[in-house]
Amino acid sequence: MLLSISSSPVSHRIPHFISNFNNPTSKFPPKSKTHLPKSHLSAFSNQGLYVTKNRALAFPLGGFVGFPDNDPDSEIPVDDKNLLKNRPVLDRVIVVSAGIVANVIFAYAIILAQVIFVGLPVQEAFPGVLVPDVKSFSAASRDGLLPGDVILAVDGTELSKSGFDSVSRVVDVVKGNPNQNVLLRIERGNEDFEIRITPDKSFDGTGKIGAQLSPNVRFSKVKPKNVTETFSFVGREFFGLSYNVLDSLKQTFLNFSQTASKVAGPVAIIAVGAEVARSNADGLYQFAALLNLNLAVINLLPLPALDGGTLALILLEAVRGGKKLPLEVEQGIMSSGITLVIFLGLFLIVKDTLNLDFIKEML
Repeated sequence: MLLSISSSPVSHRIPHFISNFNNPTSKFPPKSKTHLPKSHLSAFSNQGLYVTKNRALAFPLGGFVGFPDNDPDSEIPVDDKNLLKNRPVLDRVIVVSAGIVANVIFAYAIILAQVIFVGLPVQEAFPGVLVPDVKSFSAASRDGLLPGDVILAVDGTELSKSGFDSVSRVVDVVKGNPNQNVLLRIERGNEDFEIRITPDKSFDGTGKIGAQLSPNVRFSKVKPKNVTETFSFVGREFFGLSYNVLDSLKQTFLNFSQTASKVAGPVAIIAVGAEVARSNADGLYQFAALLNLNLAVINLLPLPALDGGTLALILLEAVRGGKKLPLEVEQGIMSSGITLVIFLGLFLIVKDTLNLDFIKEML
């Protein structure tokens, strides 16, 4: 699970580095007085000494690749034609977009591996919401809900085959009725009956029952019979996941007030990955592919501090006939973006940590 999560930022950042590796500005002149701490990684080539400095930061907000352009201690002249900022527009576009392209390729490769080694999951939807697990001493356990039960209706409203929409319906009713009876119609084996559950009140005032909920679907694996079918399966799955990512992003912007609470940071992503690993290890393929596609799309947004923001500035320069924005303006734009990303990252870490089940139980 950790491998699938860590692979996304690694697959994104390494191409930025590699695409600029043959740039002479990556090396320090042989007579440079630059001191190399033991923690630095060095590689040699016939062009001179290349130095890669690695750094672990205190907050897990992501990663970055820095170039000599941004090193105030660099001995390379600021007007050196081989500095990234002084390279032609196309060169800079290739370096900046390398991570995005790599994430897309890596997502495709993950899906290809899934199709070849595991098979493509095919699901059949059934009415209701499945209860895979019930926590001990929770409201669900206390009031008679058992693992394996299927919730067919909540407060008289039938739940269809709509998957996550039905799950959201149950969650909304539970959250909106703390310390109040909620009527559930349950299917257990061949039995069909009703129970009443009284959600406990969470620290944030919403109701909770302590049960895991998921769409009532059954999965089977289908493996391709030949090479043509293999790439047909991969293409269908790849474009399906890509559409879901783009549609989710569109909904986030169009209905921000309703979707803002669902924006997740690294803590929530790890929690979801752990849940996927527990319930269905094969699902980690799709999870890793979705992570890479999300990372590609998010980084393509024209926002300061993201690759898309840098690309936007480069394209603006091209439109202006090679005339760059004043250095102070560019630095102001990027600094504001970095500040925003840091505060957003810290906010999401705190929010997602407080939403972890074991943290909620402690509060």
